[in-house]
Amino acid sequence: MTRLVYFAWVRERIGKGEEEIDLPSSVVTVVDLLNHLKTLGEEYETALQYPDVIRVALDMEHVEHDEPISGAKEIGIFPPMTGG
Repeated sequence: MTRLVYFAWVRERIGKGEEEIDLPSSVVTVVDLLNHLKTLGEEYETALQYPDVIRVALDMEHVEHDEPISGAKEIGIFPPMTGG
């Protein structure tokens, strides 16, 4: 099981703050994960419709979309950060 934590408008569009899911063996990288999540329902597809702007952290460390996710205990998914 992998713990996914959603933040800001990603959380609002998916409708939950976190969940634990079993990932198929074909999900190897962050981009694989984002593509897989979009198949879980309309709310996921809407939240992740622009994957290039989605930020991801593996065990609280920001990573690029080509990063392998194996061994991560927690994956944070959130929109780009803004502010001043």
